[in-house]
Amino acid sequence: MRNYEVHIDGKPFIIGERPEFNDLPGNWLAIRVDGPAEMVRAREALVREDGFRGIHAFGADVETLWDWFRRDYRFVQAAGGAVSDGDGRLLAIHRMGRWDLPKGKVEPGERVDAAALREVREECGLKDLRLVRPLCETWHTYTRNGTQHLKRTDWFLMTGDAAEPLTPQTEEDIDAVRWVDAADLAELRRDIYPSLLRVLNAWEVSGRDRA
Repeated sequence: MRNYEVHIDGKPFIIGERPEFNDLPGNWLAIRVDGPAEMVRAREALVREDGFRGIHAFGADVETLWDWFRRDYRFVQAAGGAVSDGDGRLLAIHRMGRWDLPKGKVEPGERVDAAALREVREECGLKDLRLVRPLCETWHTYTRNGTQHLKRTDWFLMTGDAAEPLTPQTEEDIDAVRWVDAADLAELRRDIYPSLLRVLNAWEVSGRDRA
């Protein structure tokens, strides 16, 4: 049985089996959800100004809970890349005042892995990319034009050539692209979107596996 972790306003909302309450981090709420209306109230508890740092929603069946959660959202499929160079550095972009990783929406009829490669090439200027394998997925919500969206991003481990020039895609509000080494990874963690910490962790594990 899988858990789903969705970031709402930068906070984690986990849908899964009943947790061990003593194992929850501080200022988290575990709540049993038995219907769609209760799922809405659980989400609202997370985003209130006096709300919790995270919420773990549980019930009899995880997939039913997931259906209740996502029924209020329009689904968006995206794809991105965690790109390593020959020195084990990670490719990062700086967009709208925060560090980020290259990603974007999948076009109609486009394969998800092909979209990931395309987005890295467009946003960073790299051409010589090799897709290694799927890495992980992330989920987050956002509201646009009054409509709530639920975005799934499939991340792929890639390798790139650091000798190639990096060109930020300025029309996508990217003002910098750089290779990040181990010494700078802590800075990246402090400034990156919380949902992307999962990607950084998976990328680090992949590096240890290759070592």
